[in-house]
Amino acid sequence: MNYQNQKISNLNLGFESKNFYSILGLYIFSLGSLIGGYSFYLLLESAGIVEAKVTAWSGQGLFWFLILLCFAIFVLFIPIEFLNTFKLYNSNFRDLVSNILYVIIFSLVSLLLFQILLSSQTQILSDLKSIARAVSFSGFIAIPLILFAQHSFRQSIPISDRGSYGITLLFWVLSSQVFL
Repeated sequence: MNYQNQKISNLNLGFESKNFYSILGLYIFSLGSLIGGYSFYLLLESAGIVEAKVTAWSGQGLFWFLILLCFAIFVLFIPIEFLNTFKLYNSNFRDLVSNILYVIIFSLVSLLLFQILLSSQTQILSDLKSIARAVSFSGFIAIPLILFAQHSFRQSIPISDRGSYGITLLFWVLSSQVFL
């Protein structure tokens, strides 16, 4: 019993900037990718390739395409220019627990912020709210499982930290599609 208490007390989950910035970058990349994809959907809709369900006329679709594309590019440059961390540190149990905690915290905070800040006055803003909700739900459910799987299979399948970052980003975007 004393050994277990000592082991738990040795698990100090202090602030790790490397884990914080890598998870924040993953979240921002996922959100920016989905917003960029939605902007291209609006372009296809305004060009007549997809049946119009979101916009009333092609000018509105082109307008929102340009706005959302510029916003997505801006959001995607935030991790590149300011965070500059493209590795997912998940080699020991402490990193795994802190990564999972950061994912859940970012997802919860962003879910609350987007629910409060975005109103559902137009269909496009409602869709953006749904995109943010899908990224957050994916962060609650799928990403902790992916992080745990990568940590568990690290010994049998050698994955570099950079490869782990890309795999996690891919699964975050794909699992967000499930929640849409």
